[in-house]
Amino acid sequence: MLPEWFKIELQRKWERLSERLRLPIVRRWINEYPRVVFSAAAVSAMLLLAVGIWLLIPDKPIEVVTIEKEWYYDLNTGGLFTAEKGLEPPIEAPSGPLPDGKPAGVRAYVLSYAYEPNESERFIAFLETTASAEMLAKWPKRRDSVSAAKKWGKGKLIRKVDDKLWIPADSPLGLQILQQAFAPNKDGERPTYCRPR
Repeated sequence: MLPEWFKIELQRKWERLSERLRLPIVRRWINEYPRVVFSAAAVSAMLLLAVGIWLLIPDKPIEVVTIEKEWYYDLNTGGLFTAEKGLEPPIEAPSGPLPDGKPAGVRAYVLSYAYEPNESERFIAFLETTASAEMLAKWPKRRDSVSAAKKWGKGKLIRKVDDKLWIPADSPLGLQILQQAFAPNKDGERPTYCRPR
């Protein structure tokens, strides 16, 4: 073990040696290239100023995009169209009324498993229309309307695109259609609603 005074002496000699090796070289380089040093200092000051100004500028507020249109399905042609949000289906369709004179436009729930889907990655999960007053009077009163899906489905009829029969959305069969529509794919991803553009 080395004595303490020897350690201190070694440390002082090391510091003096490192100063002699570093300082003359740095000083000599600064004396030879003063423009480079001043240019680097000026660039650093400008960069610091730019960053300071950038940090002081307030961020732009985030724009909230409100959906003003919804997807609808034309029962005559089997095609999608868009209309104003909040309309109660059935609504007038581009192809005109159904053969029985009722409007041919029903609400379509267009979903996709892709983040920003193109037309081929979208699918119609189910269709929705409103039950008539006569139908609502015939439906049995349900007391167990506690779930969000049952509350949403009250007074609505849904069906898959290929089906012909409309089903009460708050019935067990209607809830099954909803559950299948939002079921995860083989990769475990759940579909999301595709907004019309």
